[in-house]
Amino acid sequence: MQLETSAVRQFRALEAEAMARVREAIDDLARNPRPQGAKKLAGSTGYRVRTADWRILYTVDDSARLVRVYRIGNRRDVYRNR
Repeated sequence: MQLETSAVRQFRALEAEAMARVREAIDDLARNPRPQGAKKLAGSTGYRVRTADWRILYTVDDSARLVRVYRIGNRRDVYRNR
């Protein structure tokens, strides 16, 4: 599991309740990178998983067995300026 610098900054900016939900979802991604409810992003190699109003955008490298989280944000903002 790898969190990009921008994702760490976005994670730290969350409120406590949202942070706990997102942390749990990220821990789940480490165990299962394609959980039920994960969606492939159109026009991208990435995936998204939702947790309430929050979205976690990530990529999966199966050969290296690596999940890279590159964006965390509210559903209304997270897809802008990818």
